[in-house]
Amino acid sequence: MVKPSVSIVKVTDVYESLQQSLKLCDGLAGLNTNEKILIKPNIVSWDFDLPFPPFGVVTTSIVLEALVQILAEHGFKDLTIGEGALPVFNPKGEAVYEALGYHKLAKRYGVKLADFNQEEFVIVDYGDGLKLEIAKQALEADKIINVPVLKTHNQAKVSLGIKNLKGCLNKRSKQLCHGVGDKELSVMFPRIIEKLPVALTIIDGLYTLEKGPGPTGKAFRKNLLISSRDSYACDLVGASILGYPAQEVEHLSNYAQRHGYSMELADYDIRGERIGDHQEFVEYDWEWTEKDTGPAGFEKRGIAGLAIRKYDSSLCTGCSVQYNPMLILFSSAYKGNPFPNVEVVSGKKRLASPGFNNSVLFGKCSCHLNKNNPEIKKAIPLWGCPPDLKKFVEVLAEVGIECDYKEYVRFRHYLLDRYKKDADFKLSDWSVE
Repeated sequence: MVKPSVSIVKVTDVYESLQQSLKLCDGLAGLNTNEKILIKPNIVSWDFDLPFPPFGVVTTSIVLEALVQILAEHGFKDLTIGEGALPVFNPKGEAVYEALGYHKLAKRYGVKLADFNQEEFVIVDYGDGLKLEIAKQALEADKIINVPVLKTHNQAKVSLGIKNLKGCLNKRSKQLCHGVGDKELSVMFPRIIEKLPVALTIIDGLYTLEKGPGPTGKAFRKNLLISSRDSYACDLVGASILGYPAQEVEHLSNYAQRHGYSMELADYDIRGERIGDHQEFVEYDWEWTEKDTGPAGFEKRGIAGLAIRKYDSSLCTGCSVQYNPMLILFSSAYKGNPFPNVEVVSGKKRLASPGFNNSVLFGKCSCHLNKNNPEIKKAIPLWGCPPDLKKFVEVLAEVGIECDYKEYVRFRHYLLDRYKKDADFKLSDWSVE
């Protein structure tokens, strides 16, 4: 049996390094120049109002540009870049693509641009009672080239190629992937790819991200490209470089069991760089108190009267993006006095507990779940998918919790400012010359 091959290349020049990466894994062998090729980057979200550091969060434009150039030079003419990014900060895909330089690729190479959120979705029956709505353009592509980022994920441990395909789903199906029981994310993520013609995965490891998947995590320069015609093999190697054996990543072990894959690196043909030379554990999760009352940092500050229950896998990405900002706002309200006996719950599984004077229900799912919860004395429902932060501030002020939205704005500036003095972090990597 031929071992699936995976290439690992240390990046010097992006174009040359990608050429080498594709050559080592024979990456273009499964593609025909007359086929419709969809390139699927990872664009979690974008923001034009406040600073947004894309390091380790969003696929770099310089990798995408190099890929498009290589494909064009090999005679590929029917190329589309498509993504269904989260509209958390309300930018349209067209504006995001402009900011990332994709319009230049469209002019230069005739690449088409697709914002899945503005396109048609098709209901696809996976069997076993599972139906997902997938972007029609993803289903109609002859082949998909998946270009995720080498990063961790605070619910799934790693976010690589297999998980990146969630961007092909509509909002309702994305939410479904963060369900409970047999709809739990580690079960759902491995299913999406089964109906998509993924022919090549290229993990953009120019940067990597601790405590991802969003910009609140900390990025590091990595300068790696990991490529394979086998999606699982590529993710296996990517996870290993981040310090996670496949056996410790539930969605990867579930995929392996479902499709008969080995979880042992020795069963794969790894070409180029050695994994061991680049393997470094990258923390995926935030530290919480033992009693589940909030981040460890809150306890160190002496914050009392407030219990923020830790997020679980049922918290979908929209609320996840707003979760850390929510913590910043609560932190801003602390002036040395205890909070008025408040509990904060979120997601589709966590019921509000007895014994609290105020129960903050963060997000639509938590509001629905706790609608008739008899343990709640006073409900503070924060509807929305996700909740609006300014509305959050207004609602909490009504019960005497004075959050400072300006503190959140300062936090957003801090997220970008921490990279400004490091020459290795270049915002120009998300532009096209």
